[in-house]
Amino acid sequence: MITKYDQRRYLYCVKDIQSQIDHRRIDIKKVGVKTITYPVTVLDKSRKEQKTVASINMFVNLPHQFKGTHMSRFIEILNRFHGRIDIKCFKKILEEMKEKLDAETAHMEIAFPFFLQDYHSVSSLAIKCYDCLMYGSLDSDDDLRLDISVPVSVPISGRVDDLKRNLGIIEKIMVSVRFKRFMWLEDLIDMVEACVKEEASRHDFPGEPMETLLQKLAARFERRQELSWYSLTIESDYRDCRLFTGIRSDESYNPW
Repeated sequence: MITKYDQRRYLYCVKDIQSQIDHRRIDIKKVGVKTITYPVTVLDKSRKEQKTVASINMFVNLPHQFKGTHMSRFIEILNRFHGRIDIKCFKKILEEMKEKLDAETAHMEIAFPFFLQDYHSVSSLAIKCYDCLMYGSLDSDDDLRLDISVPVSVPISGRVDDLKRNLGIIEKIMVSVRFKRFMWLEDLIDMVEACVKEEASRHDFPGEPMETLLQKLAARFERRQELSWYSLTIESDYRDCRLFTGIRSDESYNPW
C-alpha cells in the first residue's frame, strides 16, 4: 500500500527533465499544445458578451539550452484568464507564456464560431455563423491578426472569349485585418455585407467581374481609421474548380 508519505517522497525525487540543460544546442521554433477545445467569451456589440467554444493552439520556442517545456503550463495560463478573449487579454496571455515558459517568442491561435442574428431573413430565428481566427505572436515585437470568413451568396458573371458567361456563385469573402484601435467584430462583418448587398441590388451587377466587387470592398476598408492593415479574398464556385481574387493594403491591386 502506497502512503501519502511515499507519494510526497516520489514527487520530491522526480527529476525536472524539461528544465535540464541540453548540450546539443539545437533550437526548436515551436513547441506547445494544439486543438484545445475550450469555452471562451468574446465581445458582442449588442449583447456585450457572447459565449462560444474555441479550438486553441499555443506555442513557444524552445531555446537550445533546455531539454523541453512544461506542457501543463499552457493550460494553467489559459485558465487564469477564464476564457475571456479580447485584444488586451490576448497580448497578456502571450506575455505570460513568454515569462512562465522562459521563451523568446510566443504564438497563439484561437478559432471560434461567432453568431449574429440575420435581420434580413424572413425567419425571426435565422442565425448566421462566421468562422473567426485570432492569431497572435510576441517576440521583440507583437502582432495580432483577425481573420473572418463571411458567407455570401450572390451570382457573378464575366466575359470569356468576348461572350458574357455565368461564373457561378460567390460563396465567401475572407477578411484579415490588423488593428490600430478597437473595432467591433460586427462592424467588420456589416461593412462587407453592406457592400455586397449594395452591389447585388444594382441591375448590372451580374455583368461585373468579382474583381470589381473586390475593389469596392477595398475602398471601404481603406477609409477605416481603426485598421492598420487588411487583406481581402473572394472565392467563387465555378464548375469543377474554384475562382478567387485577392488584394492587400500593403500592395498595389492584383487580381492574381
